[in-house]
Amino acid sequence: MAKVIIAEKPSVAKNIADAFKIKTRKDGYFEGNGYYITWAFGHLIQLYDAKDYDESMKGWRFEKFPFIPENFLYKVKCDSIDRTAEDKGAKKQLGIIKALIDKEEVDGIISATDFDREGQVIADELFGYFDVKKPIYRLLLNEWTPDEVKNGMEALKDNKEMQPLQDAGIGRQWSDWIIGINLTSVSTLKYKFEENKTINIGRVLLPTLKIIYDRDKEIENFTATTYYKLVSNFKNSGNEEFEGLYYENESEKFEQKEDLDKLLPLLKGATARIVDKQTELKKEYPPYLFNLSNLQGYITSKYKGWTSDKVLKVAQSLYEKKFTTYPRTASVVLEESLKDRAKKVLDTLKSGLPYEKDIKFTTSKRIFDSSKVESHSAITPTYIKPTGLSADENIVYEAIKNRFIMQFMPIAEFEETKVTLKVNNPEVNGEFISKGKVKLVEGWKVVEKIESKDVILPKVEINENVDIIEAKVNAVTKKPPKYHTEKTLLRVMETCGKGLEDKDEDSDEMMQAILSGFSIGTPATRAETIKKLKDIGYLKTKGKSLMCTELGRNIVEIFPVRDLLDLEYTGRLEKTLSDIEKGKFAKSDFMKLIIDFTVKSVELIKNDTGALSRFKVEIPNGTESVGACPVCGNPVVEGEKSFGCSNWKNGCKFTIWKDDKYIRSFGKNVSKEMVELLLKNGKVGFRNLKSKKGNTFSAYFKYEKNEETGYFNWNMEFIDN
Repeated sequence: MAKVIIAEKPSVAKNIADAFKIKTRKDGYFEGNGYYITWAFGHLIQLYDAKDYDESMKGWRFEKFPFIPENFLYKVKCDSIDRTAEDKGAKKQLGIIKALIDKEEVDGIISATDFDREGQVIADELFGYFDVKKPIYRLLLNEWTPDEVKNGMEALKDNKEMQPLQDAGIGRQWSDWIIGINLTSVSTLKYKFEENKTINIGRVLLPTLKIIYDRDKEIENFTATTYYKLVSNFKNSGNEEFEGLYYENESEKFEQKEDLDKLLPLLKGATARIVDKQTELKKEYPPYLFNLSNLQGYITSKYKGWTSDKVLKVAQSLYEKKFTTYPRTASVVLEESLKDRAKKVLDTLKSGLPYEKDIKFTTSKRIFDSSKVESHSAITPTYIKPTGLSADENIVYEAIKNRFIMQFMPIAEFEETKVTLKVNNPEVNGEFISKGKVKLVEGWKVVEKIESKDVILPKVEINENVDIIEAKVNAVTKKPPKYHTEKTLLRVMETCGKGLEDKDEDSDEMMQAILSGFSIGTPATRAETIKKLKDIGYLKTKGKSLMCTELGRNIVEIFPVRDLLDLEYTGRLEKTLSDIEKGKFAKSDFMKLIIDFTVKSVELIKNDTGALSRFKVEIPNGTESVGACPVCGNPVVEGEKSFGCSNWKNGCKFTIWKDDKYIRSFGKNVSKEMVELLLKNGKVGFRNLKSKKGNTFSAYFKYEKNEETGYFNWNMEFIDN
């Protein structure tokens, strides 16, 4: 009997074949030792488009939405250029996989796709598409080295055990289809910011755009302020100079320059006494191992021309070549079960390094802590030393390798000295503080030649007097916040905007935020999201800075489904998917939530008038405006039967009919003069109105929008005679 193994890509199938020394390669698979090892190319099938369910969906029309299929169906994935045709390569590979599964001697299938939500779905959707009845097993690996492949094949799981992971993957897939198809379609019909421009709406796209928008607005609205500080130079008896900063009430910042200027004459030629000296030994630990977001942030901030998407592609390539472990991880520590493997890797990599004698294997909780691993351990090298790396692969590999080796180097140590000085003049109320730092042990910093900026203080003792050589007042202007870079954006996405972007990436708060499951997207999708925002014209770059385009700003400012711009809401959705993966939440409940949300959102967009004011209509020469439209501000013009907004092509429905029955019921007519007054003042007054009982009275008429229905109605306000 034989087994079919399905890998996610040809390179991974070859790794599995290599582990079992299988050399025979045929068209679309390897064969040998009782195995047929074949592969997908990522997703070989995709969800139906709306038009596949219903021909009439080819042309988008408001009344067709919301559109939610009763059952989701799959088809061969589309050609990347001609979306109306099937991808020939995908169709051929599907045929090969099906034929292998159907072979009489095949008594089971092994899913060997990536051990994550998306990898699970890539294989499972094929099993559903083919209606596979044979037993299905799951190979779960974090790296593709021969040792791990063999170990994994001896510890296969029943694929049914992966149901929660499949539910999370399918739930993500279906929910993104429902939100994306419906909201993109109605938004494109509604908001015509640019000719023939699709308005892409997505569960992860919009909150990511909002992060950039918020920072842009912060910078725009920033008001520069200036504070002042007083700096003095001191000289000890040995003619050694050092600098000190003036503090009053534990603050070195002064709003008024005059407060410091008046001290300058008191300091000229004066002396100061050392009133306190504190020396403290401090330790500096290496940064944690890389997760994907930290790796992307590190590379994009250090090297020009790199994007987070490029980092992921290169890291994926290293993983498929067996040189590093699985890259799409949120964890910065390793499972405790990996201690022996990590020691083997360290022993391999340290050989021949100039600091080899300083490298010592340790099982510290900073490195090995299963309680802080979310699905996958941190990214590390494998025991296979790479050869033939491209320049890009070398940059990413060296970063991963160095970060791994740092964990097993001595902790960096330095001595910090703090000296407090009091001026020998009672009129000077505050005190000066000088700080110095001396490196004692370079430790892990030698790995990447990280330079410490040491400020060495001269030797001084308590009660010693020193001379004040010079004192000056410096102005410090507060700078606006910096534009987001891919590094800072990834951090906000990773922690769902919990205000942790300024925290050290090694902080407990950062780790807890990541482990909570609240995030914008996943490690696997964030880079793709940033790339898409650029590709569809919502974001632009200047150097490493990211900022909104005009289109991006328009969408954030007018899009009526505010939940989709809310980081907390999107974080809750991602947390729910994470809970489905852990078996804590039902996929069916999640899908009901998504469908209800989509139905409400579609109606909200259809009835939205928020964007109309962004269209400025020029009326033809010779056409007279009778006033500004109260909905969008464009000219209202007279027609044959009504006075209507000139912005009607873009959806503004403001209209006052000339034969309005309500006005006529009071014995009055809708005239041009009446509409002019109404649009100018918000109301128009009438005298000698006749009630049904025949009484005459005076009243103001207002034409006001009913927010529930979206229609304008007349409201009357009596005028006291």
